[in-house]
Amino acid sequence: MIGRSVIRLSLALVLPLVALLAGAAPAQADGYRYWSFWQRGGDGGGWTYAAQGPSAARPDDGDMIGFRFAVSEDSRDAAEPRGAARFDAVCDADGTPAKGGTKRIAVVLDFGTAQDAPDGRTPPTSRTACARVGEDATAGEALAAVAKPLRYNSSALLCAIAGYPKSGCGEAVTARKDGDDASDGGPSAGLIGGVAVVVALGAAAAWQTRRRRT
Repeated sequence: MIGRSVIRLSLALVLPLVALLAGAAPAQADGYRYWSFWQRGGDGGGWTYAAQGPSAARPDDGDMIGFRFAVSEDSRDAAEPRGAARFDAVCDADGTPAKGGTKRIAVVLDFGTAQDAPDGRTPPTSRTACARVGEDATAGEALAAVAKPLRYNSSALLCAIAGYPKSGCGEAVTARKDGDDASDGGPSAGLIGGVAVVVALGAAAAWQTRRRRT
């Protein structure tokens, strides 16, 4: 009878504690790792998430296009290219003159942060370039003029710019919050199991002590 009582007591102590610890793990939001596409005028105004893909958008002469590699849930929380470069600081400064029958597009490439890089890789340094292309060229053609090799998947999704990343394309990932550790901020299975063992051993010790007294 004493043994059964101790077992019941152990379970009564362990199960609520395990449930409490398991429930303490914060929920993680699913996101996607991909190159987002942005546009803005050459006057240095704010970036706008492009309503069309780079293969369809046709920027005007003097416009800027930007690409940012990052993990985000969707377009509403996508990270825009960093920096405040203006068109003239990109195209005029790098010595790409205007030419009849063509247009100049300033291209901003932001390869993102180490946190967003696949497999812990170090992303390339962000850079700018001036693409001089035909008057009817798309943003994708302007990008190809300054940032090869490009990689697309079978659905025409832009997967890599200037060869980065070497593999993967818009894959789903777990978006980790700042300050979270490898366990996603919640208790590990080992910790929960360890607590259960400690409680059970304590109950067993109490039962052994009671047996000696009787």
